[in-house]
Amino acid sequence: MPLILTEEQIMLQDAADGFLNERAPIAHLRQLRDSRDPDGVSRDLWRAFGEMGFSGVVIPEEDGGSGLGAVEAGVIAESLGRTLTPSPFMGSSVLAATVLKAAGSQTQKAWLGRIAAGEAILSLAVDEGPKHAPAKIAAHAERSGNGFKLDGAKGFVLDGHVADALIVAAQTDDGLTLFLIDPATPGVSVERTVMVDAHNAARVTLAGVQVDADAVIGVVGEGQGPLDAALTLGRACAASSLVGAGDQAFRVTLDYLKTRKQFGRLIGEFQALQHRAAHLFTELELAKAATLAALQAIDAGRPDAEQAAGIAKAKAGRVAELAVQEAVQMHGGVGMTDEFDVGLFMKRVRVLNELLGDAHFHAERLARAQGF
Repeated sequence: MPLILTEEQIMLQDAADGFLNERAPIAHLRQLRDSRDPDGVSRDLWRAFGEMGFSGVVIPEEDGGSGLGAVEAGVIAESLGRTLTPSPFMGSSVLAATVLKAAGSQTQKAWLGRIAAGEAILSLAVDEGPKHAPAKIAAHAERSGNGFKLDGAKGFVLDGHVADALIVAAQTDDGLTLFLIDPATPGVSVERTVMVDAHNAARVTLAGVQVDADAVIGVVGEGQGPLDAALTLGRACAASSLVGAGDQAFRVTLDYLKTRKQFGRLIGEFQALQHRAAHLFTELELAKAATLAALQAIDAGRPDAEQAAGIAKAKAGRVAELAVQEAVQMHGGVGMTDEFDVGLFMKRVRVLNELLGDAHFHAERLARAQGF
């Protein structure tokens, strides 16, 4: 399949870029940060996202969504990366929606329509340590009465502090199981974590949380499949956001090279900086291709989609890191000041690199899959 967007996907990209540049530019992030907004996200903006059809992009039409695919989700994620917009899109529209779409009951799937309309925020609670390690889930659920009792702790739960429902991964005697839990349930404690990039996550503690059997998503002990599907799409969309952030930092830097003068010349005329910019451009194009290939593999249902998403996440992470480092260096000392946006891009890239596994995590997974 050609590694280019279709005409319809380009129209979606233009719509997303236009909407976010108008309604949620970088100034929106600064306003939420500087005002110490208690939520750190705008519910009004999330509802507008729903009205535009963005929040339901991977949700089937029969469940109230747009019925599109992974590539379209990646297009929106890339736009969010360009504007650094704090949004529940990743946690709700990508991770939670994929789980519910794959394994949710009819009652649970009612959340999909609310996500698509921008009326609800859901969060997937997986990680428990300082690093992404979905194979080392220690949270446990044991049978109790007509349901289960959950104990454990989760970290890096995207927008978990404002979530209307949590999808929690826990070990049962039958294997990994996913639970849909109301954050107001006794025993659930949620603590907001304001991250270095002014985006939001939460720590979730489960202490003897009692839930009924209908809280189980899918079949007891068979949560690994839906979880893997969500993580695969999430990694590809995180790669898209990394590409968007890296590419926008590059564009801002190019504009600076064309206007900043040093020693009586535009600094963009110096050959050393031209070579560095040219190298970064080629690396960004490779990252874009790897990311689009992963998204297309997911849409096609190919067996190598999970590996492709890991490769894209690793490549996009390394390239975006290079992009923001070059942006700060080419701006000189002012690049480290809050007045210039390039520092904000650097912080966002650092967080996105950790989200759902950094380059080292995915390199190791790929090596093990290849028998090394």
